[in-house]
Amino acid sequence: MLIQQVLRSRGPQDRGAKVKQKITPHLWFDKQAQEAAEFYTSIFPDSKIINITTLHNTPSGDCDVVSFELSGQPFMAISAGPLFKFNESISFIVPCESQEEIDYYWEKLSAVPESEQCGWLKDKYGLSWQIVPVALDEMMSKGTPEQIDRVTQAFLEMKKFDIAKLKEAYKG
Repeated sequence: MLIQQVLRSRGPQDRGAKVKQKITPHLWFDKQAQEAAEFYTSIFPDSKIINITTLHNTPSGDCDVVSFELSGQPFMAISAGPLFKFNESISFIVPCESQEEIDYYWEKLSAVPESEQCGWLKDKYGLSWQIVPVALDEMMSKGTPEQIDRVTQAFLEMKKFDIAKLKEAYKG
């Protein structure tokens, strides 16, 4: 909200020149913006809280606005009441180089077992994540139609991705 007002007050030439990141995800929480930012920054490397500002006398009461980075990617979060909830139509993809990395993020983030499917999980705040092996992208982009079909059929049966099983399906 505050950033949007600042950006609107600038001309288009100023916006592109002054903003280092063109898109920053903004997450709406009931009351847990700071807690969630602290949780996420404890999980991802190269992550930190940048700023916390409390806005007073808003329609939702006092609202915390939190700026933070996850693996160098800027995010913002607001504690602005229960008007909006997260759903699966938006998710964040975490590309993983190894099974150990997949297991790490899955263990840290997954909090709703019934939401787990095809590498997707939901955390304790209701935010959806996709924990995906980097190898899957290569299989899907370079494979034959038969290989892609075998890999697809394999991952449709998975909750958390298993790289060894995906590679096995790829090879046939």
